[in-house]
Amino acid sequence: MSYPVQKSDAEWQAVLNKDQFRVLRNQGTEAPFTGEYDKHMPSSGVYNCAGCNAPLYKANHKFKSGCGWPAFFDAVPGAVTRHVDSSFGMERTEIVCSNCGGHLGHVFKGEGYPTPTDERHCVNSVSLKFNKDDPVAESKA
Repeated sequence: MSYPVQKSDAEWQAVLNKDQFRVLRNQGTEAPFTGEYDKHMPSSGVYNCAGCNAPLYKANHKFKSGCGWPAFFDAVPGAVTRHVDSSFGMERTEIVCSNCGGHLGHVFKGEGYPTPTDERHCVNSVSLKFNKDDPVAESKA
């Protein structure tokens, strides 16, 4: 699949640290309960893609799931693309940034969390950068 932001591996390595490159560009994952944003619970702001800075998740869509990674019940409209991931002998739904194709994590449905969507977007902290200002909300004001 093609994304608006296209870079070579060398270009990505120049702008991402080793862990970000491993997760965003090589579908890696960070260890649970170690990420910068796992317990980060601001009341406003937006989480952007660490690769291309596209807005992905609003802070008020984040919830405590106890899974060890940041969890969101919904994404900014159009910001996340879903793919079937059949790795590790199971079928999951991978989520990537719609702007650069960077791997974010996986989305799970029907787990019974008391959220409006009954979805859990399980996202690696290294895939995100938090912006306390919310350009998504400001652009709709």
